[in-house]
Amino acid sequence: MSISRMLPSKQAIALLALLSVTAFATAQKPDIERGLITNKKGAFDGLNLYTPLESGSTYLIDNDGKVVHTWTSDYRPGNQAYLLPDGDLLRAASFGREGNATFHGGGAGYRVQKFTWDNEKIWEWVYASEKVLMHHDIEPLPNGNVLILAWEMKTKEEAIQAGRNPELLRDDELWSEHVIEVKPIYPNRAEIVWEWHLWDHIIQDFDETVDNYGDVAAHPELMDIDPPGFWMDRISEEEMEQLEALGYLGNDDVEKQKKSKRAGGADWLHMNAIAYNPIHDLIALSTLGNNEIYIIDHSTTTEEAKGHTGGKYGHGGDYLYRWGNPLAYRLGTEADQRLFAQHDVHWIAEGLEGAGNLLIFNNGRGREGGPFSSVDEIIVPFDPEKGFHREEGNAWGPKEPVWQYTADNKKDFNSNFISGAQRQPNGNTLICAGAQGTFFEVTPKGKEVWRYVNPAYPIKPDTQKVDKDGNPKKINFMNFIVFRIYRYPHDYSAFKGKDLSPGPLLTDYLKDHPAKVALDLADELGTTEE
Repeated sequence: MSISRMLPSKQAIALLALLSVTAFATAQKPDIERGLITNKKGAFDGLNLYTPLESGSTYLIDNDGKVVHTWTSDYRPGNQAYLLPDGDLLRAASFGREGNATFHGGGAGYRVQKFTWDNEKIWEWVYASEKVLMHHDIEPLPNGNVLILAWEMKTKEEAIQAGRNPELLRDDELWSEHVIEVKPIYPNRAEIVWEWHLWDHIIQDFDETVDNYGDVAAHPELMDIDPPGFWMDRISEEEMEQLEALGYLGNDDVEKQKKSKRAGGADWLHMNAIAYNPIHDLIALSTLGNNEIYIIDHSTTTEEAKGHTGGKYGHGGDYLYRWGNPLAYRLGTEADQRLFAQHDVHWIAEGLEGAGNLLIFNNGRGREGGPFSSVDEIIVPFDPEKGFHREEGNAWGPKEPVWQYTADNKKDFNSNFISGAQRQPNGNTLICAGAQGTFFEVTPKGKEVWRYVNPAYPIKPDTQKVDKDGNPKKINFMNFIVFRIYRYPHDYSAFKGKDLSPGPLLTDYLKDHPAKVALDLADELGTTEE
């Protein structure tokens, strides 16, 4: 394993032990060993929460792979579940890549749910219509509210009026991004108490006769609606075919995409993560489309979030910080790009090694010398009193991560979609190699001390184990993929007064309790609320 220090030792901060995932092709082998692989001395002892992306089941297992608790929903995750301090489970839910028929593709959501420890559903709210659809990620807030990441529909006419180059409108529509904060109203309503819309923070230099015309490089706080360097420009044909199978490439077939990579689909940005910093009232976002992460101000009112002034940091809803690809705002070149189809940006929590730094799973798609993955930890140039520092005319720093973890043979770790990492209280890092459904933990020196491979996949009642010729059927690798995993310490408040006696190994438990088969969109069309 290879760990590289990239800043002087005087900036002694925590290690991000990190890794990327075994090659994507490995994910397609259902016959690999599953369940507990390694549990060595030095692993942080906690309880692990995860939800397979193709199942309605959520599992809490100990480090030995034994079942401590389970929850079930009628729906797939969309894409993440969180165990709240009071013991409730907050869970985004979806129909998978089918979305809601209007919006579709990787990460599509539909509703958010809350279950008690005893699996009683106490809240469910749908955020899906012809105009909007939640997707990828949610974030529970300390006040009990929930941040939701969502798409919103823009017509071809609206997109062109905003400055979108018509040649880039392959699907004749454009999906913009927005964030809402909702206050749950039990059992099936919610109040939107705050919102932020990317559409209010657009710039373009393509057409001076329409809206948002300006100097892109002079306004890095705004999003160029015609960014240079589309994310598919440097990926291989094999990767394109994999992404097409996952629903990432819109309505067109792979052959058409190969001929017109620059003309991205409606989901041009594909944000895939949202995180909250309760100390400074900030929100972090990740967008695959531009290979960037962003930070925005949550202290604004909704009205201030529409503009360019107001809030604690004085810039309204504009970007306070962005990092990963300065070419996207004309203050860098391809050589300056540091993020490649990344996921799971979040602040390392207080009390942990590297507290206050950002941790990012850098998937590596399109990376020079790749594809290979890494997990990157960066120090953000931030002062609570002065905000985010950037020298005029230059991109935001840092130039490099403070710590980066890769394999000695870098291509040995490659998860080209989903995935995440979480710093542990003992300084270790827990990694989700999502494409393989594999979780492992490494020490600050890069030594692996725990590894587990998801054994759970949904078995439909009519599924046959052999084909018509009597040959064993292959298990689709997609059944095993996992968005993220979180480990909670045994003294976490959610566990107070709960029976945490370990049951059977999950591999044995599944023999009598197969993973929950989730509903498809066709099962519910015409019956759900808007």
